Amino acid sequence: MTIAITGATGQLGRLVVNNLKARVPAADIVALARTPAKAADLGVTAGEADYSRPETLDRALAGVDTLLLISSSEVGQRVAQHRNVIEAAREAGVRRIVYTSLLHADTSSLSLADEHRATEAGLKASGVPFTILRNGWYTENYTASIPGALVGGAFLGAADDGRISSATRADYAEAAVAALTGEGHERKTYELAGDEAYTLSDLAAEVSRQTGRTIPYKDLPEADYAAALTGFGLPEGLARAIARWDVAASQGALFDDGRHLSALIGRPTTPLSVAVADALKASQ
Repeated sequence: MTIAITGATGQLGRLVVNNLKARVPAADIVALARTPAKAADLGVTAGEADYSRPETLDRALAGVDTLLLISSSEVGQRVAQHRNVIEAAREAGVRRIVYTSLLHADTSSLSLADEHRATEAGLKASGVPFTILRNGWYTENYTASIPGALVGGAFLGAADDGRISSATRADYAEAAVAALTGEGHERKTYELAGDEAYTLSDLAAEVSRQTGRTIPYKDLPEADYAAALTGFGLPEGLARAIARWDVAASQGALFDDGRHLSALIGRPTTPLSVAVADALKASQ
């Protein structure tokens, strides 16, 4: 069985490929990327696949049995790009598509949800058997701010006391591998999130505990947080989006207690304390 992974040179894609090699022969794995040369170090067959160029997708998916469609990073272009991949997979006779969607995509208030909803609908209409992995927030989305918080003396955000059920990229990568290689996942939708939810105040407290410093969480109005992010050098549009996502988190958009992720990977999800320790080690 040939398994192909789109976006294989991205942070999630690389983890999936490396985990997959422990489950299936490397000869059965195809790493698809816009620039195949960047996949040379993965130790598997590499192929060109540009979501916006259907001619590359037709060639890339020939002979593929199972496809992991990692959602495009180009927000605003995802619907058309994902449609191209799904259509090419259908034409190539791919037997199943596993798609990385968004937690509670059908009801989520996050601005990112619309494109995922449209892709899920297109996937279901395609006739190709599917598995939908509705990934929650990456813990790294927040631990990446640790170095800045240590310099500035505080975590900034607009999530108030919203509970965040995040998990690490490694957790989500394991889930993708389980869905690609296991049985009984056809036409299933999984809401994937961390076992234990935390607030940004909890995150700040954990960083404080591990560093021996007092690093509080400072909650800001949405506009003020966006302005602060812009001041740190983020593009204005991205800063506004991040601030809106934090507000959505305050309203429960990033919370889930179904524990589908730990059930799928067969172990507890990575604790916040471990993710913080890893982030602190990486920043040294």
